[in-house]
Amino acid sequence: MVAALSAVALLGGATACGSDGGGGGNPRSFAELKRWGFADWDRWAQRHGFRNSAVAGVWSAETMDQAPPQQPAPAPEAPPSGPAAPAFSVAPSPSGLPSPSAAGSPSPSAGGGPSAVAAQPVPRPYTSYPASGKVFMTAPNGGTGQCSATVVADPARPGRSNLVWTAAHCVHEGKGGDWYKNLVFVPAYNSSGAASDHHRASLAEVAPLGQWWADKVITSPLWTTEGTRGGDAANQYDFAVIKVRGPEGESRSLEEVIGTAVPVWFDAPREQLAIQAWGYPALAPFDGQELERCDSGRPGSRSFDAARPPMLVIGCTMTAGASGGGWFADGPDGRQRLVSNTSIGTQAHTALNGPYLEGVARQALDYISRK
Repeated sequence: MVAALSAVALLGGATACGSDGGGGGNPRSFAELKRWGFADWDRWAQRHGFRNSAVAGVWSAETMDQAPPQQPAPAPEAPPSGPAAPAFSVAPSPSGLPSPSAAGSPSPSAGGGPSAVAAQPVPRPYTSYPASGKVFMTAPNGGTGQCSATVVADPARPGRSNLVWTAAHCVHEGKGGDWYKNLVFVPAYNSSGAASDHHRASLAEVAPLGQWWADKVITSPLWTTEGTRGGDAANQYDFAVIKVRGPEGESRSLEEVIGTAVPVWFDAPREQLAIQAWGYPALAPFDGQELERCDSGRPGSRSFDAARPPMLVIGCTMTAGASGGGWFADGPDGRQRLVSNTSIGTQAHTALNGPYLEGVARQALDYISRK
């Protein structure tokens, strides 16, 4: 997925204290990143700025419909002893966006893999579940793309959140790459079904709650320095938070307009989770116009780097385009919370992998919330 240009600086600000970090303010190691405080995140953000001007007319109903899924393509299945296959892997295409390419399997964690769970269509209208939507973007070298995303609660602004959670590979190319441009979030995309089967529809029909342009973005430095086109340790931190601004003339926050925002549950106890994954899969047999869900139950785990928190693994048949889509579970109070997002999946479309959200993810959300 990708997006275009214009001039809003991402995270700017304060003088950092703490470790000097690696080149360009990057952490020298995973262990160092775990020790980062607000000032370290601020210094990194200043050196790796994101700019995203709102450009009128970039995203029409037709261009959104035609954007290819900006999600990694599937990689081979893991050995039978592994939990799940590594996940979508991608190779550069002439458009600057990924195209399917097989990648080798990492050594899996111990344990059996999850059973495939068939994705089910979410009943319309999607405005009944407006926290879910799609992110569209353009690549630095051209081409368009799409991902899935979720409106999440802002800890600093209860009831007035402008924060959207998605995958890191939906906002940044990874190692040696740059931020995507023209990032825009569309809550409840194609709520009425007017654009289903790629029928011609109006912008108001496919974006009933408006287009919300990315103003700031934060992701893990482990993705921007290590992320590749195949499943690996960088995917264990494949998450991003986008701060958006409303359509021209809209003074209310995104949460006030759509009526909801999902709290993020960090360090959620894996053994207590019953996960539902939501997204807009766009590769066959799906077409990117329908919101789907998998009621996947208790997750398994997968590690590419044992020093990092293992990813969550669920059975689910969603395909590319579901990247960044929210994984939800009921919290201790019975309220639904976000516990992960789709990152990578198997070649046979039987399982998905998502990052486990712990201290680093909490720090990223806290940073963009406070900025």
